[in-house]
Amino acid sequence: MFEIIYKDIEENEIYEEVIKKVLKECFKEEKITNSKLSITITLTNPQNIQEINKEYRDIDKPTDVLSFPMFEKEELDAKIEKKDFEYEDILGDIIISIEKVQEQAEEYGHSFERELSYMIVHGFYHLMGYDHIEEEDKKIMRPKEEKILKSLKIER
Repeated sequence: MFEIIYKDIEENEIYEEVIKKVLKECFKEEKITNSKLSITITLTNPQNIQEINKEYRDIDKPTDVLSFPMFEKEELDAKIEKKDFEYEDILGDIIISIEKVQEQAEEYGHSFERELSYMIVHGFYHLMGYDHIEEEDKKIMRPKEEKILKSLKIER
């Protein structure tokens, strides 16, 4: 279902427990638990995420989370509907700056677990083809994110 890669930060069991719990709920909610879809999660620092952001998005600054989906939304929806999972498919990659997660948790006044959980859910829904640039898209994506966090009792 997922692989965690640490790039220039120390491994941490707490991160892994949060990621596992949140992704399990995401897969359950989207009815893809028995699919052969997998996600790679890279946990890194601001310098590395800035390099990736510059290389792939032409934005030369660090960010909190980046998502790189492997499917267009329609293609993924059709695959899920037909249960077309004969072999393992990569849903995509999520890259998270752990330092930025810590900063934002403090800034927003909630726990590190809540902020990391949100980054995972947010990245997951980008991989599922959702976006939040347009207001009408945000009205679809945000409730999905909040539903996952609420079902896990991870609230502000």
